[in-house]
Amino acid sequence: MSVKKEPSVWEGFKAFLMRGNVVDLAVAVVIGAAFTNIVNSVVKGVISPLVGAFGTKNLDQYRYCMKDPCEGSADGTVTEGVAILWGTVLNATLTFLITAAVVYFLMVLPMAKYLARQEARRKAKEGTHEVIEVTELEVLKEIRDALVAQRGSGHDRT
Repeated sequence: MSVKKEPSVWEGFKAFLMRGNVVDLAVAVVIGAAFTNIVNSVVKGVISPLVGAFGTKNLDQYRYCMKDPCEGSADGTVTEGVAILWGTVLNATLTFLITAAVVYFLMVLPMAKYLARQEARRKAKEGTHEVIEVTELEVLKEIRDALVAQRGSGHDRT
């Protein structure tokens, strides 16, 4: 009668932390947080001034007043009335699109190309290996056939 010991909570926690995907996720969160500052700077320093050429530099200033009077404080918060802050949504959307584009073009696309090259090299190596095996197999068959032919002709002489 053997009693199976259940892993302790601490052992389960250690196993959870040692899984590769937990570490990958932690790295992604840290890199993402650092990358957010870069994207926000691009939006604030490049995109917003470009949009500002057609209107206001601060996208958060774009709003639609549903119920007058729409008045806001210096930080952009609506103090009176009902306003739809579509400029804030536009700003967040632009930030997301820039982030997605940079991640795709600077990280995902180069990594996909690298992995495709690695896979092509691996397949080429396997293809060469198969050709060598087939060639060796053909040589062995020829040797076998030659030995069979020798034995066959040797039996006829006796």
